[in-house]
Amino acid sequence: MKTRALWVPSLLTTGLLLAACGGPAEDTAEDDAVEVDDALVVTYDGGLYVLDGTTLEIAADLPLEGFNRLNPAGDDRHVLVSTSTGFRVLDAAAADLTGDEFAAAEPGHVVNHAGTTVLFADGSGEVTLFDPQDLGDGLPEAETFTTEQPHHGVAVRTETGELVVSLGDAETRSGIQVLDADRDEVARSEDCPGVHGESAAADDTIVVGCEDGVLVYRDGAITKAASPDEYGRIGNTRGHDDSPFILGDYKVDPEAELERPERVSIIDTETAEMRLLDIGASYSFRSLARGPEGEGIVLGTDGALRVIDMASAEITETIPVTAAWEEPIEWQEPRPSVFVRGGTAYVNDPAASKILAVDLASGDVLAEGDLPAPANEMTGV
Repeated sequence: MKTRALWVPSLLTTGLLLAACGGPAEDTAEDDAVEVDDALVVTYDGGLYVLDGTTLEIAADLPLEGFNRLNPAGDDRHVLVSTSTGFRVLDAAAADLTGDEFAAAEPGHVVNHAGTTVLFADGSGEVTLFDPQDLGDGLPEAETFTTEQPHHGVAVRTETGELVVSLGDAETRSGIQVLDADRDEVARSEDCPGVHGESAAADDTIVVGCEDGVLVYRDGAITKAASPDEYGRIGNTRGHDDSPFILGDYKVDPEAELERPERVSIIDTETAEMRLLDIGASYSFRSLARGPEGEGIVLGTDGALRVIDMASAEITETIPVTAAWEEPIEWQEPRPSVFVRGGTAYVNDPAASKILAVDLASGDVLAEGDLPAPANEMTGV
């Protein structure tokens, strides 16, 4: 395992310094000439910052009250912002928070897979499916489906047009059902207490987390990959379309107010086997990502990124990025997070009100941006 020393640029660009000190012009989003390269979007208490993904300069400050969440829309320019009333469309490339919104009662998970974006409304159980390439001129034509009971759920469309959707109600979540293109049930498993989260792996494989492992839907069959502990919860996972392996968190204390795990789970979807890897530091639900070749990426509370070879379940590199941090008790509170696009890992450091872009190949910090306010959630196009 290699450990890299941290390299940070000593000087920021003049434009970045001006953006950080004076703040961006609030009318930026109304300028039709604005075009943000590789847009990165972060939330703060009171709005959104749209950043240039190369320089990390602030292109726009978009006021938006409430606790808002961010989701990639599935194309090369839009982000969906979960508000109190639905999923609002942000044209990140134009730094424009549009008035278009998919109305939803308690908007929850957004999933991009097989060229389809799927929205889940927890308060109604309504699932909305659309082609993200149709975003940009009003809301696109969409298909809807409503689950048996409203719940905090998730749904994903496969390459064959099937719909994998969670089962549950307001009190419990128990498993998944698979519906064919006509939305008739073709498979079901209720062997997944506390269903939470999904990821896609190679060969159109779908994985959902349980309190005792994961369910793997592959080649028309649902298989259980059980945790080695009676309670071994996997609620946050990250997949890669070219990798058979899924990276997940791993918690073993159902009574903990906040468990700070130091092991991650690695699921082989071809064999439905699970391995656990101790990374030597705790992490949060915003710490997991995947690299360009399917590597596992984990941001630890010691401030370092771990690069994991998923096939061998070994840490191959450690890249120091931020100061050490501790996960807050309340999940809505800001904490460091990581978002990977191509070979670049973007790290949010709310304690320092900074965003850093890290080259995963060299370990170098490519850019560093100061923010007027600490960021919370982060995503990109």
